[in-house]
Amino acid sequence: MSTPPLTGDLSPAEFRTAAHAAIEWIAEYLESSGQYPVRSRVRPGDIREALPPSPPVRGEPLEAMLRDFISTIVPGITHWNHPAFFAYFANSGAYPGILGELLAAGLNANGMLWITSPAVTELEQVTLDWLRQLMGLGDGWFGEITDTASVSTFYALAAARERTGLDVRSKGMAARSDLPRLRVYCSEHAHSSIDKAVIALGLGHDNLVKIATDTQFRLRADALEAALAADVAAGYRPMAVVPCVGTTGMTSIDPVPEVVRTARRFGCWVHVDAAYAGVAAIVPELRYVLDGVDGADSLVVNPHKWLFTPMDCSVLYTRDPQSLKQAFALLPEYLVTATTSETVNLMDYGIQLGRRFRSLKLWMVLRAYGRDGLAERIRHQCELAREFAGMVHFEGGWELMAPVTLSLVCFRRVPPGADEAAIAGLNARIMERVNARGAVYLSHTKLGEQYTLRLAIGNIRTDRQHIALAWRELRAAAAEIEGGA
Repeated sequence: MSTPPLTGDLSPAEFRTAAHAAIEWIAEYLESSGQYPVRSRVRPGDIREALPPSPPVRGEPLEAMLRDFISTIVPGITHWNHPAFFAYFANSGAYPGILGELLAAGLNANGMLWITSPAVTELEQVTLDWLRQLMGLGDGWFGEITDTASVSTFYALAAARERTGLDVRSKGMAARSDLPRLRVYCSEHAHSSIDKAVIALGLGHDNLVKIATDTQFRLRADALEAALAADVAAGYRPMAVVPCVGTTGMTSIDPVPEVVRTARRFGCWVHVDAAYAGVAAIVPELRYVLDGVDGADSLVVNPHKWLFTPMDCSVLYTRDPQSLKQAFALLPEYLVTATTSETVNLMDYGIQLGRRFRSLKLWMVLRAYGRDGLAERIRHQCELAREFAGMVHFEGGWELMAPVTLSLVCFRRVPPGADEAAIAGLNARIMERVNARGAVYLSHTKLGEQYTLRLAIGNIRTDRQHIALAWRELRAAAAEIEGGA
């Protein structure tokens, strides 16, 4: 039997049939995602073992792939789109963002240069300016979309290093007797992406200085000033300070205005990590979370965390795009065009050459809900967090571990007379039992040395019945464990 000649892609009819089926599945999934166990129940290796060890010799129909997706892949998914997903920073992919992602995939545009797809560059600039206005920031910010806050922070600190004037771009950092030891400063509760950026930029992890916090887990400006002064006296060169607006562990908000004033006296770049909490400023009464940020040099916010935009979509803003461009811009001959000197070419502002059309999904989310709709949803989720905190506060044997500033609640079970080791063990068992049941999903952190449970609200479909469910599951698990079950 002869093999028919290759004729290019699949037929449009086959694609239409499969695409309609996929859209129907997604719509039904999002409508009924609460029926799934939140955390995947597969064991390590289950998915791999269920898949053929070798690729197919002949092409297979899309219909078969969709069947296998449902039967084999979906059981291996922990459902971040589940309304009772409360771990880490809960997020969600809302309908308009999903539609934007689909259209971007269909276009398959590469926005490395303006000319390679003018709409990719210009829609990104317009959309990020809309977001800036929604958050109440002043003029003068340049924005670009990256994949995650880890990359946004890396870029910001690369720009900070470039602005030192030490010509690291050309001469590097190795074997340079003229190069002082550069230092970066952040809260002891700052995200690990700052550690990774310092390591990747060749500054050395020892040169990331963690600053002590106050009783509400906020960076102490006096401790920062003391550390900066001591390092200057010891011959170090302070390079950057990274205050947080919404730390990962407990969403504490560092005193950005004081940090900016202190950092300026020592010539430091200020990068504000507002990956989770920055978009809360869309709510008029929460706009204070970005107080002082207009005095900083850069800022990261993640629409894929709390702005209902599908992964991945992080936004880096800077008031000094020239330093950012100076750190990364490179123009080989094969990328020279008649417009390269006259337009913004997004490839100049990071290590990526190829850039996909991420702004389309964010643009569609902002348009679909508008300022008032976004504010209403964020406000509601903060109210849900306060309601859950009230449940914890008024129940004997449980305690809140940090102020509830936004939509995260930190808490734990505390039996009478138990020591810290026993409390930590009990709460770890409670969390594991709750998560194993599959109705809700939580994560934990440590505040100081105290093991702490976290309930983070961020899914667009989460409502009161879901936090009530989480509380029932927690209380039931605690009762079973303490009762010996």
